[in-house]
This record gives sequence, structure tokens and C-alpha cells, in this order.
Amino acid sequence: MKLATLKNGTRDGKLVVVSRDLTRYTDASFLVPTLQAALDDWRRLAPHLEALAESLEHGSVPSERFHEHDVLSPLPRAYQWADGSAYVNHVELVRKARGAEMPASFWTDPLIYQGGSDSFLGPRDAIRMADEAFGIDMEGEIAVIVDDVAMGASTDAAREAIRLVMLVNDVSLRGLIPGELGKGFGFFQSKPSSAFSPVAVTPDELGEAWDGGKLHLPLNVDYNGQPFGRANAGIDMTFDFPALIAHAAKTRPLAAGTIIGSGTVSNKLDGGPGKPVADGGVGYSCIAEIRMIETIEAGKAATPFMRFGDIVRIEMKDGAGHSIFGAIEQTVERYET
Repeated sequence: MKLATLKNGTRDGKLVVVSRDLTRYTDASFLVPTLQAALDDWRRLAPHLEALAESLEHGSVPSERFHEHDVLSPLPRAYQWADGSAYVNHVELVRKARGAEMPASFWTDPLIYQGGSDSFLGPRDAIRMADEAFGIDMEGEIAVIVDDVAMGASTDAAREAIRLVMLVNDVSLRGLIPGELGKGFGFFQSKPSSAFSPVAVTPDELGEAWDGGKLHLPLNVDYNGQPFGRANAGIDMTFDFPALIAHAAKTRPLAAGTIIGSGTVSNKLDGGPGKPVADGGVGYSCIAEIRMIETIEAGKAATPFMRFGDIVRIEMKDGAGHSIFGAIEQTVERYET
């Protein structure tokens, strides 16, 4: 089933079930008011939501036209947002571009950071920033929402806890990252509010593309109306979602509604860095990656970070070309106090 959070004037919106083709929705708030409340009691409520989803497909319940502009993030705020860096190719390029060796442990021990989760952007909300000099960048990712996960959970237990899958634009401010990491205390100002896809879907909706830990489909990233990234999310993912979840739960339990991100989707090409889509490659899911390759190959980056007025669109389609999650589409705008 596909779930979304409709705007209703409150912080957390109201839960709706969306048709598989993303054209219609039906109100689910009579069963449970919000997605977080559904996740808190998933085993009891999920069968009722699934029955409602089937009724919607058969046209046997009232429905209205679904508009992606009318929704918040599936979870407008969450108890926890932890983002990994599962595509080690991306990390390797970052370090290579600045002449740093990559520790061998990066291939065996996942990287993860805890992001802000109190103010997620809606899928069509603007990215508002005070200064282009912050180095505004998009990061196309996959994320899962989990049920309660016990501290020290195994990867098998982590796999069983995955309830929903969605897309992410993990907005990053590249100009602020070096200074923050240089302090040795991690990201904060350099990781503003992220945006998530209009709908979150249960893994069964993904069919054979979902293997229990990875999503084997291209992530389409368009930049100012042109193809920018078509990397396959199931390729070159060093750590799958069960591994990321188990890593996050090593020393703490994870509450139902915790969101775990994959990090920037990134593919190699013939063992080396990728190529732009225009040159026959699968491109990139963030600007930083093409800048890294430019630096490695030409000694300096040529592609600028995002500027006011730039538009990013992130979407994933099934084998028949149908949108699965709806689209994240955001314009960069100047933030005025």
C-alpha cells in the first residue's frame, strides 16, 4: 500500500491511503490520525489500512483526486532521522578529491550520522537558504521507516522491522561541511531540513525490485529540467538497509518511526568513477560527486552548486515507467527573515 500525509493545517497532517497509480486517495484518519500513530501500533492497524487500500483500488470507498502538492512529508517530523553513507564509492571519491586516503574500515563498518528530524520539508516545498555561498547541494537517496528495533538487533531482525520505503532529498551545504567536520563533532548547520517523497510504500509494492535490503531500480535525478542522475540504487550499495539499521541499533533501541537513509546513491563505471548522463553514463545523485570527478580529472571543479531559481526533481519509476513514490520537486529560493 501507499501512504501519504495530507496537509490539514496541523503540524502532523492527516493520514491518507493513495492508489497505486497515485491518482486518488481516501481518508484513513478514521482508523488512525497520523502515520506516526499507525507506526506505533503497526501490527494491529496495518491489516485495516491494507484492506482500505484494496477497497480504494476497487472503487468501493469514497476517494478524491491526489495532488502531490497537497501533502507534507509522509512523516512531517520524526523521532529520529539517521542517514548512512552506504555507497562507499561516493565516500571514496570525496576523499580522493581532497587527497585523503580512505581507511579500510569504511568498507566493513558503516558511516552514519544523526540528522535533524523536527522540520522535514514537503516534497514540493522550496529549499530556502540565506546565501548561495553555503554551497547548496541535493542528495538523492532511498530511506526506510522502521518499527521498534531492539538494541543489539541482528540484521535479520532489522530486515523484519522495515515497514515503509520512500525517497529523500538530503539537502547539504557543502561550503559549511569542512569547517564543521574539522571541529571533530559532526554535521549540524551543514545539514538543514531534508525532503521526502509524496508517498511512502510498503515493501510488497516494490515487487522483485526489493530484495529485502536493497531497491534495484534507477533513481532519476533531474536538474533544471535535464537528466542529471540515473544511478541504480541496488548497485554498488556496500551496506544494505538491514546492515545500516543493525549498525544504528548497536548501542540503543530505535523507536517506531525512525527513518534510516541510504546516503547518496552512487554507481561506479567499469571500476572507476561514473560519467554524466549526456556522455552515456548514469550520472550523479548530487553535485558534489561530479565536482569531485572534475577535480580528480582536471585539477579543479567546474560545476557550480545550486543557485537561487535552480530546480531539482527526484523520482523513481517501475519497469513499466510508472512513478512509484511520486516526485520530490524543489526550487532553491532566497530565505528572507
